[in-house]
Amino acid sequence: MIYFDHNATTPLHPVARDAWLRASGEFFANPSSPHRLGARADRALDEAREKLAKWLGCAPDEIVWTSGATESNNMVAHHFSASAGQAWVSAIEHPSVIGAVRRWFAQRRQLIPVTADGMIELDWLGDAFKQEAKPAFVGVMAANNETGVLQPWREAAAICRERGVPFFCDAAQWIGKLPAHGLGGCDFVSGCAHKFGGPKGVGFLKVPRGKFHALLHGGGQEHGRRAGTEDVAGVAAMVAVLELREGAMRDESALRARLLWRGHFEKMLTAKLPGARIVGSGADRLWNTVSALMPSSSDCRARWVVKLDKLGVAVSTGSACASGREEPSHVLAAMGVAPEESDRVLRFSSGWETGGKEWGLLMKALAVAAAG
Repeated sequence: MIYFDHNATTPLHPVARDAWLRASGEFFANPSSPHRLGARADRALDEAREKLAKWLGCAPDEIVWTSGATESNNMVAHHFSASAGQAWVSAIEHPSVIGAVRRWFAQRRQLIPVTADGMIELDWLGDAFKQEAKPAFVGVMAANNETGVLQPWREAAAICRERGVPFFCDAAQWIGKLPAHGLGGCDFVSGCAHKFGGPKGVGFLKVPRGKFHALLHGGGQEHGRRAGTEDVAGVAAMVAVLELREGAMRDESALRARLLWRGHFEKMLTAKLPGARIVGSGADRLWNTVSALMPSSSDCRARWVVKLDKLGVAVSTGSACASGREEPSHVLAAMGVAPEESDRVLRFSSGWETGGKEWGLLMKALAVAAAG
């Protein structure tokens, strides 16, 4: 099977698997236990915390280990829920952010609009600060999971910083694909391991120093910010493979090659399937992601997925967390894509181990599926 659904989850990398097995044997004890074995496990967590903090550009004690980005995103919304202000989040946020804000803020929320290419309207944000009361926080993702469009999170963070408003960035799709450095300048940052070759069920939240309203209670772990025994082996695996990815990103030629493979695929797609177009083509996007609106005469996206699956290619219709629902993608709707068009949008997302050969085989499979 040729796999083009890395934005949903990535295969476990051997480096992560080896680190998980090693940590499971060496650091099996509860990190909160008072004996030497517990202390060893706790040190392993702290060493991993220091590495991640260095990549992000923040202090180690600002890192909280979680079960993944969904929990981290809920933690942020819950933390601010007692505030009087609104939550301002982009209209294209991951369902775990949109859902958490809907749960904890009810009617106290504003969606930051986006352009037709899927980038947030920075002018709207600036104008809203002039016209509205200060929000409890502002949330803008680093890179969109459906389209791959990179968001101006640095600029948004600077606007919020000038006005003394906390800024939150869901970086689940950015980390492991683009350098993490600089993200630590955001007040809150979430991420998870399984988007770049680590295991499922482990992630983190960067939290600024000070009082934090915990979502999970019943233990003093993570300095009282998140109750529950930490997954030492999972954390070790996540940091080990992220170290590999951060090293790969220092090779600019490797990133250029992947952009060329993606670009060649997009040209072939629009040339061989007249009427197909690339969603968000006018914006900078992740090197691994193509969101394509298939020709109007073609089948719906579900039929495309089935056809490609039979041809040995795994692709997606968008966010895996939103699949199976009848309503159109909220991301595409925010970009102005009509419901009847969004039903023909497919997402192709590659990984670090995907090469030009795989992109070519994907194109061949699409041509066969279109002919059938």
